Amino acid sequence: MDWGTELWDQYDVIEKHTLSGLDLVEKYIKFVKERTEIEQNYAKQLRNLTKKYSPKRGSKEEQECRFSNHQSFLDILNEMNDYAGQRELIAENMMMNICIELTKYLQELKLERKTHLSDGKKAQQSLESTYKQLDNSKKRFEREWREAEKATQYAEKTDQDINATKADVEKAKQQAHMRTHIAEECKNDYAAQLQKYNKEQNQFYFTDMPLIFNNLQDMDERRMRKLAQAYILYADTERHVMPIIGKCLEGITRAGTNVNEKNDSLVLIEQHKSGFERPGDLEFEDYSQGINRASSDSSLGTPKGPLDLLGKNKSKPFWLFSKKSKSSSSPLTPFSTPPAPSPANGPPSPKFGRDPLSYCLKEINKTVKPRISSFRTLRRTPAATEDFGHLPPEQRRKRLQQKIDDISKELQKELDQSEALGKMKDVYEKNPQMGDPASLAPQITQTTHNIERLRGELSKYESWLAGAGGRGESLRYSTHSLNNNTGNNVYSPDGAQSDESTPDASQAIYAEFDDDFEEEELSIPIGQCTALYNFPGSSEGTIAMQEGEVLAVVEEDKGDGWTRVRRNNGDEGYIPTSYANITLNK
Repeated sequence: MDWGTELWDQYDVIEKHTLSGLDLVEKYIKFVKERTEIEQNYAKQLRNLTKKYSPKRGSKEEQECRFSNHQSFLDILNEMNDYAGQRELIAENMMMNICIELTKYLQELKLERKTHLSDGKKAQQSLESTYKQLDNSKKRFEREWREAEKATQYAEKTDQDINATKADVEKAKQQAHMRTHIAEECKNDYAAQLQKYNKEQNQFYFTDMPLIFNNLQDMDERRMRKLAQAYILYADTERHVMPIIGKCLEGITRAGTNVNEKNDSLVLIEQHKSGFERPGDLEFEDYSQGINRASSDSSLGTPKGPLDLLGKNKSKPFWLFSKKSKSSSSPLTPFSTPPAPSPANGPPSPKFGRDPLSYCLKEINKTVKPRISSFRTLRRTPAATEDFGHLPPEQRRKRLQQKIDDISKELQKELDQSEALGKMKDVYEKNPQMGDPASLAPQITQTTHNIERLRGELSKYESWLAGAGGRGESLRYSTHSLNNNTGNNVYSPDGAQSDESTPDASQAIYAEFDDDFEEEELSIPIGQCTALYNFPGSSEGTIAMQEGEVLAVVEEDKGDGWTRVRRNNGDEGYIPTSYANITLNK
């Protein structure tokens, strides 16, 4: 069943049907475009939402991320950010694979349909032109045949007329013969035109137009197949990202299961534990024997004990929940006015009240209280000191240990740089064409100064930590002699030494360093890297790699742009850090 056979006389129907099919393709393209806009807006709103609730750098929320429930919420925000990325990917793929492709295909279909319809119109015009020629020849034949009949009838009438001369009869017969000959020629021309028209009409209805209709049918079927594929692609585009979206949702579920309430409680304890002992019982103060000035806080001595350190009044209980004063006066001191007696005790006396001692205290408090108040304000907010002496014991030990660790890391970095500079100086001395050894002198001097300064600070903080009752647990660091000898010592926090040394990335370029320094055992990989570009590894000490190759990282970049890697077969060497995507183990 085809259009050319079954719909040979439905040219207008076929024209409208094919146009309707192209309109459907165009409508579907607009539909997908609007869907991509919705996905992009959705992804944008999700990203803005995650950004809104993400903690700012250095904010209180960022400091609370050490708790598992806060960290899980950050994981959820990260997963939602990835989820937004997948929605953007859906929009991008739909735009590229459906909208753009269908738009291009639609233009081709419109051009093809226009060509087929143009061919059909040309065939129709050709047939109409042949029919006009046939109709003209037919009318001429009819006209000439009537004239011939008239001429023949006139000749016969003249021949029977007794009054007509022979010349008239002869002339009439010639005229009738001429008209009859012309009529015969018109008849033959009409017959030829009719035969031509019938042939063209047969060609038009049985060959030309069926072929055009079949071509339009094939075009329309191809359009429907392409549109059906676009329908399927619409679903497949989203289905392809479903596994990643599922992983995002699994990550959110995993973030919920990672919440460890017990561990968060321990973290809070470690973070805010003061190390103070709980306050003991208050002593009875016998006011009947007079004011015990020795036990009051009127002395300006050095604060003793945890309550004094926190700016608390020894004569008052240690309140867990602070109370905000409604007045702007200074805190209550031992000279503060006692509460007024309740009405149940009777009205106060006109001048002294029920208690003359209270009246005396009021008078004394007017003079002494401002000084005591200002002094207590200073005691309540002690200034931060370098040894963190203003902090509670437990927090002080933690801050000192943290400071020791930071100094140890910085010292280790300076030691690595010192070793690298020493090796590079040795290379320059052996190969003057590579560089001037004297150019490294300022850097070596500065590094030496930094090392001495950091060692002094480390010793100072370790002594403070020991005095605070803690044990120094600074990071292990290597000491390198600055005259570039081969002796390397590692100092541990308790003063013990070992023969370990940390390799440095500055020896990446030249393998002759191995002759100057003791060979080291194979280091444990600290990560892996994937080559982004091909690297020939033509220089000594380097290693060649191909794009996409995965290598183990045994020594990270120390600032000179080279990273030491190892293959599975044990070959080691240095590669440019920028030539690989490096992932270090956490």
